[in-house]
Amino acid sequence: MEIPFQSDNYAQACRLRNEILRQPLGLNLFEEDLTVEADYFHFGILEGDRVIACVLAIPVSAEKAKIRQMAVAADFQKQGLGKKLLLNMEDRLKQRGFHLFELDARTTSVGFYQKLGYALEGEEFQSVSIPHQRMRKSLSNERQDEIRSGSSTK
Repeated sequence: MEIPFQSDNYAQACRLRNEILRQPLGLNLFEEDLTVEADYFHFGILEGDRVIACVLAIPVSAEKAKIRQMAVAADFQKQGLGKKLLLNMEDRLKQRGFHLFELDARTTSVGFYQKLGYALEGEEFQSVSIPHQRMRKSLSNERQDEIRSGSSTK
């Protein structure tokens, strides 16, 4: 589901992002200027009233979005929620005309994103004190692959 900026669910998503992504590194999300997130797309999965997974996407151009800060609550990890959230977000953004996605993955998460069609781009680099790898996915290429595979079976 899409999460409106400054809503109760947005506040929960920020707390989740802080708990899962920032605090383990000795950082605090709430020390950052979150007003810039007003122009971002926010997505999440709820269990009852609780946000248990979240991700945001920054529009870079009319066709490209940068995915950031995907987090799944510790007690819900390894259940496929990250995959479900990411694919849902891609579908929703594709409906808005976005077809190119990029992200900076923690190196420990590269395999997860590769399984979902993201490809490595460039060299490993440091961000928020840990190694990251830039990755990219094009849904327009995916669509062309579907068209080719669909036409070859006819």
